[in-house]
Amino acid sequence: MFDKYLLSLLIWLPILGGCLILVMGHYDKTYKYRLTKYYALLFSLITFALCIRMYCLFNLNTYHMQFVEDYAWIPLLHARYTLGVDGISLLFIMLCSFTNIIIILAAWNKVLFKLPQYLAIFLIATGIMNGSFASTDALLFYVFWEASLIPMFIGIGVWGGSKRSFAAIKFFLYTFLGSIFLLLAFLYMYSKTGNFNLLSFQNLPLSQLSENLIFLAFFAAFAVKIPMFPVHTWLPDAHTEAPAGGSVVLAALMLKLGGYGFIRFSLPIVPRITESLDWVLIALSLVAIIYIGFATIVQKDIKRLIAYSSISHMGIVTLGLFMVFMIAATTHNINDATMSIQGALFQMVSHAFSSGALFIGVGYLYKRFHSRQISDYQGIATVMPVFAAFYMLFAMGNVGLPGTSGFVGEFLIIVSAFKANFWIALAAGLTLLLAPAYTLWLFKRVIFGTPKEGMIHPDIDYR
Repeated sequence: MFDKYLLSLLIWLPILGGCLILVMGHYDKTYKYRLTKYYALLFSLITFALCIRMYCLFNLNTYHMQFVEDYAWIPLLHARYTLGVDGISLLFIMLCSFTNIIIILAAWNKVLFKLPQYLAIFLIATGIMNGSFASTDALLFYVFWEASLIPMFIGIGVWGGSKRSFAAIKFFLYTFLGSIFLLLAFLYMYSKTGNFNLLSFQNLPLSQLSENLIFLAFFAAFAVKIPMFPVHTWLPDAHTEAPAGGSVVLAALMLKLGGYGFIRFSLPIVPRITESLDWVLIALSLVAIIYIGFATIVQKDIKRLIAYSSISHMGIVTLGLFMVFMIAATTHNINDATMSIQGALFQMVSHAFSSGALFIGVGYLYKRFHSRQISDYQGIATVMPVFAAFYMLFAMGNVGLPGTSGFVGEFLIIVSAFKANFWIALAAGLTLLLAPAYTLWLFKRVIFGTPKEGMIHPDIDYR
């Protein structure tokens, strides 16, 4: 009965749930807001159950949009409330909804300050980002895209560290300024097509100058969000100051909006200029992989180290996306180019789990020992062996160890790159050396060794 409204439910149910949690938190007098926590978890579980339902009904044998909803929204502008999913957007919606469950469980007995509001902003953020991934109307996409900044800005600004105001404002300014160019590109294409339908944008004939300007507008928005070098500097500050849940949303979801934007807009709407500038884009991706990889090694703050590693991993993702045209032109085989895209998608999902888990782990350490400085830790494996084992598992996924999810995406991208250019693939392969270098460096100093004095704390529990 509700199957044709699944996408709207995935958007508005968590948003309404977040609003309800805000009201409940004001009246909930149970111990540590127990009732509020259970309702927040219930909303997140229902949202994910709807994702499972959508996946079960999803037709894997077609590339057309499915579960389409199309209603009049702003008739004066010919803007419509149009939703739909293909395999790519379905993947990210499921990731978004599942991640919200993890965030709520991770905050269960750890967040004490304004807990109802904390849970509410992440429920609302889930619905907003689901809207971004499901929108097939450009104006609707832009509304959700911009709205996703608000919960994160509040999360960093209220629950962040000592420099939270600076980090929140820097995050907002970087991403908001990039989004202005995105809106200008949408308005220009709207002036040519008379509507905001993405399919109309993809079929719009563009002059060379128009395509160049639209590409730059897309790049300004999506490169900041993913983020690419040299517009990456907001991310380490945001991660360092954000609460654990905020870091998880940034790493697992917010960065993926940038990759999704490149796939959904840049590649199909402005393919000619993207192909002609692929060397520049590939070079920037390699700088992120290599230069940021070396910068990661010298970090002294655990969260900052993981944040820099995220930039390096996203460099692998953008390399996989922008190598597509070079691979297709060299091998004349669309399957090789497709493998590169698949590797980028797999890498984004893998990074969401591994990096998100690492940030949750850092949050637990900070809650117990009140420090993120690597030099303040040693011998965690002795006092918290279960925590150390789980942390090692996700760290190896972040490294890309064979047998873990992190290996698959990197392998697909590097193998695809070899078919187009040996030297690019060789440079990208340096991530297989740099990632173990900074990860093992971190583990040697934090997890192994003799525990420092006063480092006696209970291990993690089943939650």
